[in-house]
Amino acid sequence: MSRFFPHTAFAEDQPLARTILWTHVLTRAATMGSILGLGTFALRSAAGSRVPFLAYAPTDAATIRASTTLAKTAVPSANPSANPLRAARLLGTVGSATVATVGITALVTIAHMWGREEVEWLDRSWRLRANPFQTEVDDWTYGTSIAALGIAGVGFRKQMANLGWRGLVGVAGLGSVVGTVGYMGWRHGIKGGTFAA
Repeated sequence: MSRFFPHTAFAEDQPLARTILWTHVLTRAATMGSILGLGTFALRSAAGSRVPFLAYAPTDAATIRASTTLAKTAVPSANPSANPLRAARLLGTVGSATVATVGITALVTIAHMWGREEVEWLDRSWRLRANPFQTEVDDWTYGTSIAALGIAGVGFRKQMANLGWRGLVGVAGLGSVVGTVGYMGWRHGIKGGTFAA
C-alpha cells in the first residue's frame, strides 16, 4: 500500500505524512501481534497440560461450532496437529493478540508523537517512502494478507463465519507473517539484501 502514497523530492513537501506514518506503524504492529499470538499459542499448547493456568479454557459454543464444521469438511488425517479445534484456537489466539498489539501500539504512538512539530511527521514519513526495503516488505505483507483472506473466504466461508472477527484478523495476521518471512527470504536471502542498480 505504501507504494501508492506519493513521495516528494524533499521531506518538507511530503503529503499525507500522518497517514503514511500511521499506516506503517499499525501494519508493523499487526505483524508483531500475529507473531506474539503464534508464540502464545505454541506456549499454551505445549505447556498447557503441565501448567494449568496456561491451559486453554473449555471451549465456547462458537469455537465448538467452528471445529465441528471444520471437522465435517476436513480430510481425515493421522496428523494430530490437523485438529480443527486446534486451528480455531490458533486463529482466535492470533486474532486477539493482533488486535491487542495494534491497540497498544496506537496508544504508544499517540504518546510518542504528542506535541511533535509537523516537520517530524514529514521527515519520518518521507524516510519511510524513500526506503525501498519498507516499500517491498509492505508489498509482501499486504499481498499475502489479502491472499490469505481470499483463500479463507472462498475455501472456508462457513468456518470463518463461525470464528467471527478473531478468525478474520487471525487469518490476515498469519498472512502478514508469511509475507514478512517471504520478503526476508527473497530480499535478504536470495537477493543478498541489495537492489539492482
